[in-house]
Amino acid sequence: QVGGFAWENCGDRTDPVVLQSLSVAPDPISIPGSLRISAAVSSSKAMASPLKAVLVVEKALGDLWIQLPCIDELGSCTYDDVCTILDNLIPPGTTCPEPLLTYGIPCHCPFKAGSYSLPASDFVLPDVELPAWMTNGNYRVRVAVSSSGEELACVKLAFSLQSQ
Repeated sequence: QVGGFAWENCGDRTDPVVLQSLSVAPDPISIPGSLRISAAVSSSKAMASPLKAVLVVEKALGDLWIQLPCIDELGSCTYDDVCTILDNLIPPGTTCPEPLLTYGIPCHCPFKAGSYSLPASDFVLPDVELPAWMTNGNYRVRVAVSSSGEELACVKLAFSLQSQ
């Protein structure tokens, strides 16, 4: 499928964290613009620090998929502890930003086991200082989250970006 939003879980059946549903609009995603996201996640296990995330980001160039490097913490990067990143973005002790707060979705580790769902919510995508060749086109992203060497979740996304 060229263009168009798609997602799938890519871990094996024993992964404790599973994406149940995810929808994104508009398609293609417009930068800058507003992004409407709804999602549901279930976790049979608490997730605590250190929480490692490995991203592989690919962009379509003609018929080829090219892996994008990790530049300034964006692209195909490995984050050794997502918990620390979250703490830096949202200082512990402060309330989680909307719409997470309204729907009782945590924004700090540890994340308790259970089901989390985000009804359709709007997020503003700011204008990013990226070259046009990076902000337009079709992308594939694979995100694997692990803790102490054990895979917790794996999700693959495909989406298109269009910058104004």
